[in-house]
Amino acid sequence: ERELLAKSIKVVDGDNLPVENNRMGIYRWYLHPDKDDVAVRTMLFWAEEIPPGSRSGIQKHQGGRLHYVQEGQGYTDIDGVKYEWEKGDMILLPIRTEGVTFQHFNTDSQNRARLVCAEPNWFDALGVDLGSGFEQIDNSPDYRG
Repeated sequence: ERELLAKSIKVVDGDNLPVENNRMGIYRWYLHPDKDDVAVRTMLFWAEEIPPGSRSGIQKHQGGRLHYVQEGQGYTDIDGVKYEWEKGDMILLPIRTEGVTFQHFNTDSQNRARLVCAEPNWFDALGVDLGSGFEQIDNSPDYRG
């Protein structure tokens, strides 16, 4: 384990990360369960871009995720309640036994929104359902799968 850590990536070059178009939207993964060559495997970390006037997909999971608003303005629907945000804000998804349903909206018709997201890597310990369920309810309109 120490040998692997000594050889692991300590700085992730964000400018050279591939763009992933998934059901939630446009992502760049800095830390992901499939990345086994990084110094930290206990966290997930990614940037999500929401094009002007667009939205993310709708997802339901146990919560406990943080979204820092690096650019833009908009709102997030959490279990049917609208929470407005702008650059510099942090969106906190509460942990709930029954799960939390959420979707992000970019209200700016000219500029993208960029959310930087982090959560513990529960996938390695609990699997894809995260111990309490993980469901993609609707796709982002920007999904090109």
